Amino acid sequence: MKVINLKEKLKPYLLLSPILFILITIFVSGIIMGFIQSLGYFKAVGLTQFSLQYYKDVLGSKGFLSSLSFSLYTAFTSSIIAIVCGVLLSYAILQIKGKKEVVESLYRVPVIVPHIVSVLLIYNILSQSGLIPRIFYEAGLINDHSQFPSVLYEGNGVGIIMAYLWKEIPFVALTTYTILSKVSNKLSDVARNLGGNKRQVFFYVLLPLIAPSVFSSFIIIFAFSFGAYEVPLLLGPTQPKALSVQAFIQYSSPILANRPYAMVYNILITLIALILTGLYYKAFEKTYKYHR
Repeated sequence: MKVINLKEKLKPYLLLSPILFILITIFVSGIIMGFIQSLGYFKAVGLTQFSLQYYKDVLGSKGFLSSLSFSLYTAFTSSIIAIVCGVLLSYAILQIKGKKEVVESLYRVPVIVPHIVSVLLIYNILSQSGLIPRIFYEAGLINDHSQFPSVLYEGNGVGIIMAYLWKEIPFVALTTYTILSKVSNKLSDVARNLGGNKRQVFFYVLLPLIAPSVFSSFIIIFAFSFGAYEVPLLLGPTQPKALSVQAFIQYSSPILANRPYAMVYNILITLIALILTGLYYKAFEKTYKYHR
């Protein structure tokens, strides 16, 4: 029996092993090559000496801390707002009586749309020549389009956060709604019979059930937002630049000798994301065990 149980447990991993091997090999080899280049070894351009000088230059630069703060701010803010709004959206859809096919189809659309499209949508809606300023102008609320507050390319990162939210809220709603829709109504009915209102049922019955899914969603969207470059590149301010944008600029530089600087940024982004994810996981694990 033990042999049979062991085979059953290992079966999913054996079936996934070819794909996992390819994915892990590509990821690990990429990290290793990037780390080697970040140490100054890039034989293609004649750099053959290992050195920490590139790390010293990046970490000692004036713009590093401001770029780091900006990246953390936009990623954390968008992730937290997306988690709250996504959970509330999934709960609201769950409360809809009757057929929900249309609503379910509409809120899933942003998930499959590329981020570059979300950037174009945000620009066409919120830029000073966009849809909302035009509506305000036609309604007589402003006398000129320039009077509409500039929310793009600003240091507060509103444009970046809005673009992420348009994609992330439906993603969180999708992951949490799948679990909520499968939760037996009997749990909610029992809670209500015991005197609980809708708010108490949500916070003390449903929310603990979807907590692991919410946590996983936060990790995914935070890691992506922190490392993505296209949205902050197209909607971000001139200064401070996100860390990912700094990496992209160095990588696309015609001076190939700057490639180690790009890899330093990439390694730092990966390292910081892993550390923060680990800390958040530990905090969540302790909190979840405490509430259980």
